Amino acid sequence: MPEEGTEKSRKKGFFSRLFSGLTKSRNSIGSGIERAFTSYDRIDEDFYEDLEETMIMGDIGIKATDQIMEKLRAQVKEQKIKDPGLCKGLLIHNIKEQMAVDAHAYDFEHGPSVVLVIGVNGVGKTTSVGKLAGIYRDEGKKVIIAAADTFRAAANEQLSAWAQRAGVDMIGAPEGSDPASVLFDAVQAAKARHADILLVDTAGRLHNKKNLMAELGKIDRVISREWPECMRENLIVLDGTTGQNALAQAREFNGAAHLTGIILTKMDGTAKGGIAIAIQSELGIPVKFIGVGEKMDDLQRFQPDDYVDALFGVGETQT
Repeated sequence: MPEEGTEKSRKKGFFSRLFSGLTKSRNSIGSGIERAFTSYDRIDEDFYEDLEETMIMGDIGIKATDQIMEKLRAQVKEQKIKDPGLCKGLLIHNIKEQMAVDAHAYDFEHGPSVVLVIGVNGVGKTTSVGKLAGIYRDEGKKVIIAAADTFRAAANEQLSAWAQRAGVDMIGAPEGSDPASVLFDAVQAAKARHADILLVDTAGRLHNKKNLMAELGKIDRVISREWPECMRENLIVLDGTTGQNALAQAREFNGAAHLTGIILTKMDGTAKGGIAIAIQSELGIPVKFIGVGEKMDDLQRFQPDDYVDALFGVGETQT
């Protein structure tokens, strides 16, 4: 386990990268909201409409925006606030509440658990598996990776490289093998080696939902039959740069598998940072990990307060 000082320094470094990565989102969302707070000398419908439009245009989404604004309106009325500038703190606090992660969200990390990592090709799925393996290995956990994406050419080799970087074992099979068979072997290995976490890289074939559902169904049955006592986690990897398309992917995959969390990747350099708020509000699925770069430690557990602060330029001195 890392020493307290090292851990604090690491978190500060990640906030700095997060703050830098969300610069475009901050410029499009944060600056727009700041303008709304400074352009009006009183709170009226024009002020509210300007604020709502800015949030929706920033990919925060209609549902999340409605919920956040409804609460803000009630607070303004209850506290008899007249100055728009006094609303900013309330708005930021409401967004943080909207994104709060349940206290039991990471229970699966205490194992033994099987974590399915799901998503379309190109979102950083295999890379995320490797980075998760590194996180858990560094925390002293016994980790095994299952290469169950047997359809994509070179997927096995790519994941093997990440397994080596993370210093963990990988169970794979030749291209075209049955993913459920790979998982069966991986579960047996995880049990025999007393693994804490079995990370499973799955195929991303959203264009054929029927096959996807059938495959995930077979995988689910193998786990339930062979390792019924393990905890289960289904994480979907979403490319933050795709904005509302990421929300559509999450909705589709949630119909094929019960999603329990989101890994939001490629958040460095995107102007669509509001999508994290929209997804959680629309689907009730929490963001659990966020990626802001290519390095092993550029994927970290999601901290809602840090994310919202970085999005709105709060706590800039931390950088």
